[in-house]
Amino acid sequence: MSDSTSRSHAIGDSKVPQKLQEKLPQGIEEAVPNSIHDTGAGKASSHATGDSAVPKVAQEAVPKKAEEVLPEKVHPTK
Repeated sequence: MSDSTSRSHAIGDSKVPQKLQEKLPQGIEEAVPNSIHDTGAGKASSHATGDSAVPKVAQEAVPKKAEEVLPEKVHPTK
């Protein structure tokens, strides 16, 4: 029952050896604190793919689905 993908899910710095990152299931990688293995899990982020009229703090506070219902001219996500 492995959900590893033969790749790391880190988006930043990691103190976990690369070979181990590639073998661990994504859920395990995300459970490790970002200060040790940065997967971005639990961090607020925007899903905008370009310039947005929505303030950055609002983009980071709402779920992806909320961002996607906005018109592309206002907040591009595609």
